[in-house]
Amino acid sequence: MFARDLTASVNRLCMVALLVALSAAGSLMAARADDALVGDPVNGKRIYLADGCFECHGRAGQGGNFNYPTPVLAQIELPVESFIAFIREAPNDMPSFSADVLSDKEAADIHAFLSSLPGPKSGKDLPPILNQ
Repeated sequence: MFARDLTASVNRLCMVALLVALSAAGSLMAARADDALVGDPVNGKRIYLADGCFECHGRAGQGGNFNYPTPVLAQIELPVESFIAFIREAPNDMPSFSADVLSDKEAADIHAFLSSLPGPKSGKDLPPILNQ
């Protein structure tokens, strides 16, 4: 009888420990989700224009042609964390922006601005005279 009570107590203790661990893990995951960078598109537009991003990528993120075709950034599909990593070590002629020059929050603001822009239009959306 004593062994059975001891086993039941140990099982209850293990269950409580498991619930505490799961609760702590859930709180940690919620805290990380709350820490996710949320950008401000209005400030992002200001930074995008002030830092000269538009010179290559267009005022509406439509892309352009600098030394080679520059990508369309409107409706950017990169997650914000990938976008930040990309601009930290930019390729080709694009300047890199260290965290000292452009904070993660400012980069998230630019990302929010680019995400808010309408994407490229299809050919059928062009005025009829341009489709001839």
